[in-house]
Formats: sequence, structure tokens, C-alpha cells
Amino acid sequence: MVRSSNSMASSLEEAMLTHEKDQHQKNSKKLTLIPLIFLIFFEVSGGPFGEEPAVQAAGPLFAILGFLIFPFVWSIPEALVTAELATAYPGNGGYVIWASEAFGPFWGFLMGWWKWVSGVINNAAYPVLCVDYLKLVVPPLSGGWPRTLAVCLFTIVLSFLNYTGLTIVGWTAVCLGIIALIPFLFMALVSIPSLKPRRWMDTSPEHKNWPLFLNTLFWNLNFWDNASTMAGEVDNPQTTFPKALFSAGILVCLGYIIPLLAVTGSLELSESNWGDGFLAEAAGRIVGRWLKFWVEAGAVLSAIGLFEAQLSSASFQLLGMGELGFLPALVARRSPWFNTPTFGVVVSAAGSLAISFMSFTDIISSANFLYSCGMLLEFASFLWLRWKKGEVMRPYRVPMGMAGLVGLCLVPSAFLVFVMTMATKMVCAISAGVTVVGVAAYFLMGWCRQSKWLEFEKKAPEVAMD
Repeated sequence: MVRSSNSMASSLEEAMLTHEKDQHQKNSKKLTLIPLIFLIFFEVSGGPFGEEPAVQAAGPLFAILGFLIFPFVWSIPEALVTAELATAYPGNGGYVIWASEAFGPFWGFLMGWWKWVSGVINNAAYPVLCVDYLKLVVPPLSGGWPRTLAVCLFTIVLSFLNYTGLTIVGWTAVCLGIIALIPFLFMALVSIPSLKPRRWMDTSPEHKNWPLFLNTLFWNLNFWDNASTMAGEVDNPQTTFPKALFSAGILVCLGYIIPLLAVTGSLELSESNWGDGFLAEAAGRIVGRWLKFWVEAGAVLSAIGLFEAQLSSASFQLLGMGELGFLPALVARRSPWFNTPTFGVVVSAAGSLAISFMSFTDIISSANFLYSCGMLLEFASFLWLRWKKGEVMRPYRVPMGMAGLVGLCLVPSAFLVFVMTMATKMVCAISAGVTVVGVAAYFLMGWCRQSKWLEFEKKAPEVAMD
């Protein structure tokens, strides 16, 4: 009897030690504030690369006004919605949980499908962008099997880095972000003596391309909610998320406006070709050729950071959907070495790799269309949850009543509808086809669950606690 009691005590002590060890290991891999700031930065921006078409489309004045005003129209509402819901429901899956809690599992699944497809498509561009820059130094990468091999190697290597864990990915993002932004700060300081504020007032060209202008602003200032899919991996998300979103917001806005003011104030529009990549040319003119090369290298590093951040959000979204029972339990399995979602990383990376070899102008536009559908559902979920589930604790709460919240969501929603009306028939057809596949997948998962053909988990969504 004594031996039995001692054995039970020993087993209990061993179990407690194992639990404490697992808990310590889990907590040691949690994202802290600084890495989360830079992951959000790369989810949204990655630096000023890509803002040039706004100047090309509407001139310096409207570009400056656009990057000053649009964050209030779009970025701040999206960030506020993310801050409230990510702290109220601090689990992996993010917006999938929000839509499901508001309107039921069908809409949660469809939200996840729309956002995952759009994220995978967007992520396909970054290894290609890296190779496009490298081909300037290594000409054989311009085409054929060397280019194909380079894109594959970039995707595989960057995906493996992602697989090694969010802690490594987060601090990698910090390093990449600092290296990519420093040259623009240096360029801005050197440009001060040559600044002429009258150049900021230039409204050329005469014929403005407003669709390009608006799409450029939208492309460069969205995806604030992507990091919510990793909320379960954040240390103390109830306080960390709002701080990270606020800090990343400042970093993103300054990262766009400071280089824009420096270049448009130093160079006449008539002597500038504001196509993609012009910021590197401008850095060379203002400072010297060496800074041009640094900015070009920064563009590659930014593309790497963008790939890592978006692959993390896509893979943890799938993990969250597996934990919640939307997808089979195998999707929720983590690496025994790195605690990362093995299935999510592999499938998301493979999807991006496959798409990277397609001619995907319409596919990219379709990704934006699907993302817009998801955002409309997200704003609706936010309003519904505040109205119907106001009792759920919200460690961060947008300081508005229902009327104010409707106004907060109405302006960006109207912009989304406007952008969607500009879609071509092909984009609408592709988006409709993707949506039909998502609906079919939802009912297929239901059939697999009922027939017990696959094993499913059913974990209750995490809710903020006192």
C-alpha cells in the first residue's frame, strides 16, 4: 500500500514537472512586443517600396495627401477592429473565430478560405521579386531553368526559416526591418538642404489614373488583421496586441511619408520616372550610387520579411482552423522540435510556389477582391459581436458606442465596395469560382466529420479572462 502511494506520488510529481517543463517551453516561444511590431509592419508594409505608382498616377500633392489621409480612412479602423477582437478572442485563427462567433461556422470557414487564398496568392510574388532583383547581378536568372530553380530554392529556404519558429521569424523581421529602413532615413536627412516645399504642391500629371492611385494606397496600407491569426502565440495578447498595432501603425506611416517627402521635395516630377523601383534611383541621385545599391538590397530584404510574416499568418490560420474543428485534426499538429504548424507551413508555401509560375495579373486582382469580401464580413462580425455579445470581456475596447462604430466601419466598407466595382469580369469570375470551391470544401468537411472518415478536434475558442 505504501509502495503504491509512493508510486502514485512519484507519478503525480513527474506529471507536474512535465507540465511545468512543457509550459515553460511554450511560454519561451511566445511572441513579445518588439518582434510582433515588426511582424505587423511586414504584414502591412515592409517599407516604402511600392508607393511610387501613387506619384506616377496622381502627382506629388495627391500622393502625399493620400498617404496622410488614407490611414484614417482605412488603416486605423482596421487596426482598431483587430485590437478589440484579437484581445477579446486571443486564440489562433483570428478573424475565423470572429466570423464564426458572430454568424456561425459556415461564415467562419468561408472567411478563413477567402483570407487564406488571398494571402497565399499575395505571398507568391515575393520569391519572384527577390529573383528579379538578383537577375540584375546574375543575368542567367532572367529566365529558363535557372530562374525556376532560384524561385524554388528561395521558397524552400524561406519556408524552412518559418518552420523554425515564430521567435526566430519575429527577431529576423526586426533585423530585416531596421536594415531596410535605415537608408531611407539617411536619404531624408541628406535631402533636407535641397528640399523645395513648392514641389510638394505639384499636381501633375494632367490626366490622372485614379484607379491606380487608389489601388496603390489600398495595397500598401491593408492586412492589419493578418497578425490576429497568431494571437495564441503572443505573450499576454490582451496588452501586447494594442501596443504592437499602435507602434506598427506609426512605423508604417512614417516609413511611407518620410521618403515620399524627401524625394518629391528634392526632385522635380518632370525629371523623375515614378515607376516601380524609382526610390532606389532617387536615393542614388540624392546621396550617391552606394545608397542606391543599399535600397535595392533593402527591397530584397523587405520581400523576405513580407514572405515570412504572411506565411506565418497563413500557417497559423490553418492551425487555428484545425484546433476549432473546421479542418481535420492533422492540420493542428505542431512540429515536435519548433512548435510550429507543420501542415500549415508546407501547404501554404506549396500553394504560393505553384502560383508563382503562373501569369497572375488577374489572379492578384482576384486575391484583392476576395480579401475585400473577407473584410466586409469582418466589419460585420465586429459590429454584430459588440451588439449581441457585449458581455464578452474586451481588454481593449474601441471607445465608441454603436452609432460611432457603425460610422467607423461604414467609410472603409464603402471604399471596399467601390474598389470591388472596378473589378473586371474575369476577376469576378475567378473570385466566384474560388468562393464556390470554398463552399464545397465546407460541406465536404462536414461529410468527413459525420462519416468519421477523418478525425476532427473541437476546441472552444479562447475568450479573454479577468
